[in-house]
Amino acid sequence: GKPTLYGSLTRRGLSTEGVPDIAASEGFVVGEVTKKSILVSCPHENVSTKFLAPYTTFCRIHQKSITCLDISSGGGLGVSTSTDGTMKIWQAANGEIRRLLEGHVYDVNCCRFFPSGLVVLSGGMDAQLKIWSAEDASCVVTFKGHKGGILDIAIVDRGRNVLSCSRDGTARLWDCGKSACLGVIADCSSPVNGIAVGTADNSLNLGTPEKAPSEREVGTEGKILLLAREDKKLQGVGLQSRQPVFLFVGSDAFNCCAFLSSTYILAGTQDGNIYQLDVRNTNAPIQVIHRSGAPVLSLLPYRDGFIASQGN
Repeated sequence: GKPTLYGSLTRRGLSTEGVPDIAASEGFVVGEVTKKSILVSCPHENVSTKFLAPYTTFCRIHQKSITCLDISSGGGLGVSTSTDGTMKIWQAANGEIRRLLEGHVYDVNCCRFFPSGLVVLSGGMDAQLKIWSAEDASCVVTFKGHKGGILDIAIVDRGRNVLSCSRDGTARLWDCGKSACLGVIADCSSPVNGIAVGTADNSLNLGTPEKAPSEREVGTEGKILLLAREDKKLQGVGLQSRQPVFLFVGSDAFNCCAFLSSTYILAGTQDGNIYQLDVRNTNAPIQVIHRSGAPVLSLLPYRDGFIASQGN
C-alpha cells in the first residue's frame, strides 16, 4: 500500500451563528462546515470524508471499552457489553440504566435483542449462551455445548431458534423452548468470528438435508448462514441443509459479515478490507472498499448502504 498521509485541522474562530472557522494543513481542504459536521477532502488522493458530531453521548453506562451493542426493535431500549465485565440494559433516550444482567463467567462478547424487544440473547467467553428477560433481568435459559468462547450470535426469524459461533470452530443452532442444541451447522477447524443469517436468493442451490430436520427447527428453510472465519475464509452454508454453498478466500482474517439483501453480502477483514459479494457468484467480489488498514469490526446495513466500524 501507499504511505499514509497525515494532516491536522485548526479552529481559527467562531461565526456569529456558532459555526467554527476551520483551516486544514497542507494537502487537505475543508469544505462545508456546520455546527454538527465538517467535510474534509484530500484532492491529491481524490477522497473526501464528512465527520459528524454525536448528538448525544452516554458516558456513565460502562467504565471501559464497549464490545457489543444492540437497540430494541421499538428503539426504546439498548443493551451493551463491556470489557468492564458488565452487560446492561438502558433507555435509549437518555442512557438511564434499567437492568444489570449478571450470570456469565468471564467477559460477555455479544448481546442482541429478540424481535419482541422484551428478551435478550448473549454469548460469553464461558462458552455459554444465555437468554434474559429485559423486564426483570432474570436468566431464563442457558445453552451449553460449545468448547470455546462464543464470538457472535444470530436470531432466526422471531426467535424460536437462535445461532452461535465460537472459538471452537463451530456454528450451532439452538432450540429456545427446550434449551437444546439442534445441530452443528458448520465445523470449520478455525475460530468463527462472526455470523449472519438471511433469506437466500431463489436461484441459489442450498443443498438437501442428509436427514429430515427436527420439527423443533423453525424458520431455517431457504436461509443461508454466513461464517466470518479466522482462517481468511468467508463461508456460506445452507441453514437447513447444513451443506456448503460457497467459500470465498480474503486477504486476512474475516471479523464480521452482514446481508445487504438476499443477493448481496458484506464481510470485513482484519487488514481493513470490506468485501461486497454476490451470493450467486462469489468467484470475484463486486467491490472491495479499503479506507484504512485498521480492522473492520462491525457492519450494519443502513438505508441504501451500510455503516462500518474500524478499530482506529
